Amino acid sequence: MFFRVLTHRPLLATITVTAVAAQAAYAASDVSDAVIAEQRAALAAATKDAGFGPQAPRDLGTVTGENQRIFATAPAHTEMNLCNIHFHEGAEHKGGNFTTYAGNGDGKGYGTGFLYDGELTDAELAPLDAPIGDLAHGGLEPGDTIEIHFVHSSAKVTPGPTLGSCISEAIGNPQLRVETVVAVLVNDDAAADFTEMATISTDAGLAQVPNLPTDLGDPIVYAGSTTGPSFNEKGSPFQVTWSVRPDVVKLDIASVDAWFKDNVFDENAAHGVRNLVMNPALLSTIE
Repeated sequence: MFFRVLTHRPLLATITVTAVAAQAAYAASDVSDAVIAEQRAALAAATKDAGFGPQAPRDLGTVTGENQRIFATAPAHTEMNLCNIHFHEGAEHKGGNFTTYAGNGDGKGYGTGFLYDGELTDAELAPLDAPIGDLAHGGLEPGDTIEIHFVHSSAKVTPGPTLGSCISEAIGNPQLRVETVVAVLVNDDAAADFTEMATISTDAGLAQVPNLPTDLGDPIVYAGSTTGPSFNEKGSPFQVTWSVRPDVVKLDIASVDAWFKDNVFDENAAHGVRNLVMNPALLSTIE
């Protein structure tokens, strides 16, 4: 959450997920473990005794945490305003069906995160004529994993770009909630359609996303913060209730391309990933 080569085989052949191939592709450009360790050390130093609340993202399988800052859990998303939709290339969270580490990436949030653990067919992985989205970071291709953030606010706001769309002059410290969906992109027009999933409607005066998936397992809810690689070495000051679905949806990559070309959030690329927060002092307890 910001604020801002596979060998072709017969059509029906099933291969072990792209996670392995993607990991190998990223490895050539990965920074060393020492770079990530330095970033973690800088985060610990910048937040020590500074009063920061619990941070995100995290390993959803780790339920313990030592952060003492508490805040009220945000209301259900159906009682809040949808204020922003964006996504990150690579799941920021680790858990459920996305536990395969993509590698350290470039040290700036790209080429890292966690990948879908399942299997895809050659047909689902059929290459595009060209990647979609931000080509500066390689763009998106079939087999890529993304983590989608549907950001909600308790303020009276209108959906739009960045965190600024989640705050208002009337309420500068609204409650924030992120409904999170992890998806794997496939070249299949029968897969889920992102333009439909991200459709916005108004219900009782609230901006809503009525097509949020309800079949991806019971969401894991915890207290955290905003994310994104800008917080790799400093704490995020925002308090966010996270609701992360553990199962992965297969998403038609063509529908993501269509959404890039027409959305109210000025989104035309995937965002980078914040390092997984592992410092117990920066984690809440998952009830």
